[in-house]
Amino acid sequence: MSEFKELIKSFSKSREYVRDFFVYGFKTRDEFSGWSGRTYDNERRRLESWLPRYVRQEYTEKGKNIYLSIDSNLLDTNPLYQVWKAKSFTDNDIMLHFYILDYLRESEGETADEITDGMLNRYNVVFESQMVRRKCNEYARNGMLTKEKSGKTVLYRLNPPFQELLVEYPGLEDAIKLYQLSSPLGIVGNTIMDNVSIENDLFRIKHNFFVHTLEDEILLLLLQAMHGEKTVSLAVKSTKTENMQTVEGVPLKISVSTRSGRRFLRLYQTERKRFSSVRLDAVKEAEIKEVYPNYKEIRRKFEQNKELAWGVSFQNEGRQHLEHVKLTLHIHENTEAYILNRLEREGKGGVVKRIAQDTFTYETDVFDANEMLPWIRSFTGRIIDMESDCKKLKTTFQRDFTAMYKMYFAE
Repeated sequence: MSEFKELIKSFSKSREYVRDFFVYGFKTRDEFSGWSGRTYDNERRRLESWLPRYVRQEYTEKGKNIYLSIDSNLLDTNPLYQVWKAKSFTDNDIMLHFYILDYLRESEGETADEITDGMLNRYNVVFESQMVRRKCNEYARNGMLTKEKSGKTVLYRLNPPFQELLVEYPGLEDAIKLYQLSSPLGIVGNTIMDNVSIENDLFRIKHNFFVHTLEDEILLLLLQAMHGEKTVSLAVKSTKTENMQTVEGVPLKISVSTRSGRRFLRLYQTERKRFSSVRLDAVKEAEIKEVYPNYKEIRRKFEQNKELAWGVSFQNEGRQHLEHVKLTLHIHENTEAYILNRLEREGKGGVVKRIAQDTFTYETDVFDANEMLPWIRSFTGRIIDMESDCKKLKTTFQRDFTAMYKMYFAE
């Protein structure tokens, strides 16, 4: 039997476990389908080790439930960053880390062979020069070292400590405190804070979506593909059926819901020749492919089509044309001008018309009218009529209001 270890090799595996406990944690051990009992126990123990302050348990008729309880407005950082810091390492990894950084503190720049010989003379330790070179190249990619080439010679030099930048730019420390708490890829800011021993004593965010940091590894790769104008291949797991599928396309934009914090990738599927959206938390793996020659033209068309999407969807019930929506609303002109202002502000270009005293219509055309349903529901009590050529929108709208009427008024 393999020994339990707190550290992990693959962040992608850990990401799925933490998300299941955080979002779907109100389950017993037997209800976590797809996991063996031993796997569940190991991941539960890792979770309890990483996040001991936030693990909760309760007993129900079905058994014991383990879940995460995190109140974002009380915290100065994202506790889920701890998952990023649990990557396993070898003995050579940790030894080389300290030996190389300490040795280069008094060096103006040396080759990998010179560093290897220097560590032998100073610390009496022996490493292969190829291993030292790989580690130096890794640290150069991560920004810890500067790599310079002079002819055929490659020199490595230690970058100045971050404390010097904090002294040179007095406001930088506060900017990092806010960034690590509120921005995508905030783990970068949090790591800097750890390295220079500063804490966030200024900022709190009342409604923060901590779980979305688990997608940042995928997000970074997608941003790199956009910057390089390249296509990507995605392994996507359906959030409804849990079936896996491969999606290939040109990544164009990341959109974030202001209500749920959920993030979406907007892309152009080259084979189907249409725009679509994929939830970022449904993407399990991503791979950057080749350069897409018509990237700028596709991006221009996307910006045009984006104006006709209510949310993130570009599709509707199998049809390609736009769907029309018309609301007839009762609004008191003298006392509810703020409702008219809201229609103009939130209506995304829809047309508002006064057709009678205290009666107005709102009309628009969008790709997927069903996305409007939550917004339409917010006008409950003022809706006189709702018309649309989207059958799903009409059916769901009527069903919900019928159910609400039965709940509150029917005997």
